[in-house]
Amino acid sequence: MSNERGKIKGHVVAELRGPDGELKARCETDNLITDTGDIFYGSRAIAGINTNGVSAAAQPSGMQIGTGSTAVAKSGAGAAMVTYLIGQAFDSTFPTGADVAGSGYTATYKTTYAAGTGTTASAITEACIVTGTVTTAGTTSTTIARVLLTGIASKGASDTLTVTWTHTLLGS
Repeated sequence: MSNERGKIKGHVVAELRGPDGELKARCETDNLITDTGDIFYGSRAIAGINTNGVSAAAQPSGMQIGTGSTAVAKSGAGAAMVTYLIGQAFDSTFPTGADVAGSGYTATYKTTYAAGTGTTASAITEACIVTGTVTTAGTTSTTIARVLLTGIASKGASDTLTVTWTHTLLGS
């Protein structure tokens, strides 16, 4: 008997660029798929196949960034935005998907906070992918993934912040 263990691996790259396009800060780290994210991916796989009664969970609608530092968690405190700064929809051609033969399926989400958006005097330390509205802080029931960011200094009015998430669904 085999011991199959699939998983969803999350990875985030955040880049802060100045008005001249020069890279000011970069954070690359793994993120946590929340319990709501597990339900999102799982329910989409089996919803409506037969009379199983499973409904597909709501689609992600965008990202939020904030200044909180609560540890990331699968559920409860840390499974949603802690200190909301701003949220917005994904970039126009995202999310995307790709079959990476032999290495799973990759879903990529990207949001660019252009000059003039999300300006803050504080470091940007957290980000979430959410369902529903992005203009108010998400809750645990609307957050499919959350990450803590390090090294992303305050975003000036002329700076651009790009946050790219990759969720890879892996079989055994």
